[in-house]
Amino acid sequence: MSAKLKLIQELVEPAVVGLGLELWGVEFHSAGKSSLLRIYIDSPEGVTVDDCARVSHQVSGILDVEDPIPEHYTLEVSSPGMDRPLFTLKQFEAFRGYRAQIKLRVPFEGRRNFKGLLSGVEGDEVLLIVDDEEYLLPIDYIDRANVVPQI
Repeated sequence: MSAKLKLIQELVEPAVVGLGLELWGVEFHSAGKSSLLRIYIDSPEGVTVDDCARVSHQVSGILDVEDPIPEHYTLEVSSPGMDRPLFTLKQFEAFRGYRAQIKLRVPFEGRRNFKGLLSGVEGDEVLLIVDDEEYLLPIDYIDRANVVPQI
C-alpha cells in the first residue's frame, strides 16, 4: 500500500467506524482531472445507498480539511460487491476456499495474472492454487485482487 493510501485510510477509518461500518479498503486511480478515490465500506447487515451517502458526506469534509490529494479527483463510496476486492492478509484468509483473480505489480515466476483457489496465508504471502500448482504470492507484489463471484 502506498504512503498516500495509508494516510487516506488513517484519516477516513475513524469516521467510517463512527458511523457503524467497516472500512474495507481504499483505491486511488490517478488520471489528471479524471482521478478517482474509491472507498469501500462493509457491514454484516450489508451496505445501503444511505450508508454510502453518509460516509461520502463525512469523508468529504475530512479530506477537504486534511487535503491528502492535491489534485482534482472524484470521491466514490461503494460496497465491495460480489467480486469484492481484497486488500489485507486478514481478508485473504477470510475468503479461503473462494476463487480469486490476482494481478501483480511485478512478474512472479514469469507471470503477473493468476486465477485460482485461495488456500490461505503464510506469513506475508497469499497461497493460491492454480491448476493444481501452489503459488505463494507476496502481499507487497499484489496490485489488485478480487473474489471471483460464485454463480
